[in-house]
Amino acid sequence: MENFILIILAMSIGYTINRLNIFSKDAPLILNQFLIYISLPAMILLQIPKLDISIEAIIPIIISWSVMILSALLILFLSKIFDFTKEVTGCLMLVTVLGNTSFIGIPIITSYIGEEAIPYILVYDQLGNFIALATYGTFIASFYSSNTKVTFRLVTFKVLTFPPFIALIVGLLLIGTEFNQVTIKVLSAFSNTIVPLALVAVGLQLQLKLLKEEIKPFSVALIIKLLIAPLIAIIICQIFGWHNTASIVSIMEAAMPTMITAGAIASMAGLAPKLSSAIVGYGTIISLFTTGIFYFIASI
Repeated sequence: MENFILIILAMSIGYTINRLNIFSKDAPLILNQFLIYISLPAMILLQIPKLDISIEAIIPIIISWSVMILSALLILFLSKIFDFTKEVTGCLMLVTVLGNTSFIGIPIITSYIGEEAIPYILVYDQLGNFIALATYGTFIASFYSSNTKVTFRLVTFKVLTFPPFIALIVGLLLIGTEFNQVTIKVLSAFSNTIVPLALVAVGLQLQLKLLKEEIKPFSVALIIKLLIAPLIAIIICQIFGWHNTASIVSIMEAAMPTMITAGAIASMAGLAPKLSSAIVGYGTIISLFTTGIFYFIASI
């Protein structure tokens, strides 16, 4: 219960600070940079070496990519059915496929499962969601907008220089290694900053304005992201008979709201910026309830 109080309180603080213009406009960017360059790599280095190399470690990767691919195909199909514009389709291809699997995923999932879920969260996020952001996200922004140009060199550079991804590679090389107490305490101190700072940063960036003509794509995005995506994950787990911590974590990760960075990319590329912001904002709030439902279903 205390974790949910923290989630709601921290996001409310961020939203209130934003509305009152207490922090500078760069505050969300600064907080996100601290999280990406310091907090998340520390958590990865602390948790990934605890991971056992087994089929359980592969489950989050399989589910992550399966859910993203099927969600993207569904968006393409529905965009044709509803005759969405190119800009709206590009927006939905970003915000409906890429989820907030770390900064929202970590506090919500650990609220239900505990710290044993963290290694699987990080595998789902880094070997699934992040790589998709750097490759698929860059391609979509380029394809649907004339403002950017994607190259193999650019994508490779983004992946190989992303601090959490570097930390993941190091962590995988250190699997089975036991750190000394000083190292554990230092890494723990930095990793403990993720939840409060990430949630405040989410609150700072929440936008809840929605135009009337955008209600249809808005509804399509939230239904796919918060309902259909986790249902796809559940079906995959049922097909393969997976019922363990890794599968439950993966189902909950599939139910996470839109990645804020995906919304930012859509906005910067001119792909329905107000729509993407509304999907991020409302999706984040609604997911606080829907993720609980899918945890109950996944645990049966």
